[in-house]
Amino acid sequence: MRLLLLSDTHLPKRAKALPAPLLAELPRADVVVHAGDWVDEDTLDLLRTRSQRLIAVYGNNDGPGLRARLPEVARADLAGLRLAVVHETGPAQGRESRCAARFPDTDVLVFGHSHIPWDTTASTGLRLLNPGSPTDRRRQPHCTYMTATVADGALTQVRLHRLPPRT
Repeated sequence: MRLLLLSDTHLPKRAKALPAPLLAELPRADVVVHAGDWVDEDTLDLLRTRSQRLIAVYGNNDGPGLRARLPEVARADLAGLRLAVVHETGPAQGRESRCAARFPDTDVLVFGHSHIPWDTTASTGLRLLNPGSPTDRRRQPHCTYMTATVADGALTQVRLHRLPPRT
C-alpha cells in the first residue's frame, strides 16, 4: 500500500495551486494523508476527487467550513498499521514522549503545523512523521512532502521529497 503524506498546503495564500510533482503522485497513492491547514475547501474537494482514499484533519488555520467536514484527529487501520493524524503536537522538545502518551495505540502519527519535515521514533515505537509543506517552506530550504509504503502492518520506504522552487 503506497501512502502520500502532506500538510500545510495553505491554498491560495501560499501558492495558487498544489505543485505538479505532488499532483502527479496522487494516482500512484492508495491512501493520501493530509495533516491540516488546508485554508480552502477547494483543495479538500480536489484531493477527495483524485484520491483513492483520503485521511485528513483540520488545522489551526482552517475555518468553520473545513472544521465541519474534517475531524481534529483521524485514525485508520492500514493493512494492520495503526495510523493517526493530527495537525498540532506542540513544541519539538518532548514531542516523542508527549505523543506516545497521547496516542498509545498508534504505530504511526502524521502531523503538521511547523512546516518542518520530521521523522523520529518514540521509545514506545511510535513513529512520528511531518511531511513539511509543499507550498510554504518558511525557513526550510525546500517545500516538501513524503511517500511511504505499508506492508504486513509495517511502514517502510519513507521518503521525503523536495519540490523544485516555484517560478
